[in-house]
Amino acid sequence: MSALTLYPADKPHQGHTFLDFAAIAEQLQGIGVQFERWQADCEFSQTDDADAVLKAYQSSIDKLKQEYGFQSVDVISLNADHPNKDALRQKFLAEHTHSDFEVRFFVEGKGLFYLHVGDQVYAVLCEQGDLISVPANTTHWFDMGENPAFKCIRLFTTEDGWVAEFTGNPIAESFPTLDQYVASL
Repeated sequence: MSALTLYPADKPHQGHTFLDFAAIAEQLQGIGVQFERWQADCEFSQTDDADAVLKAYQSSIDKLKQEYGFQSVDVISLNADHPNKDALRQKFLAEHTHSDFEVRFFVEGKGLFYLHVGDQVYAVLCEQGDLISVPANTTHWFDMGENPAFKCIRLFTTEDGWVAEFTGNPIAESFPTLDQYVASL
């Protein structure tokens, strides 16, 4: 189940949660974040390679490429057995921005995006079938959980891919982790 919780930035335990997909998308649209659901164009299995995954969502990918000029697309996956999962998690947990969109479509699994906009923090739980497009220069962080299990399609307007500019703000440490957030729903 997708979810959105709006928190005052200085009160990480006093949020208002939305579970209705349309309400989540509407709230996020107000800050320029695209949130939608995709359906596969064809069948594929969890063991299929990246090319098969991209083919399954080709029409949705092509639509975004045409609309925003994305230049590169890839598939990233991470599971609990990954030897660098802890280091990767820590890297994404630090508040940062990008000069490019951060676009993720969850083919499998889930992840928790936190968007820090003004005096609000938006916690967005994304699950299988969800696409989130965070505008360039939006301050945010991401938690994949202690035992990550996700596969995502990523789209970029540049060939450089994921390049972060870290803010140095420790705000992420005050908010629930993915595991805590899911347990509270």
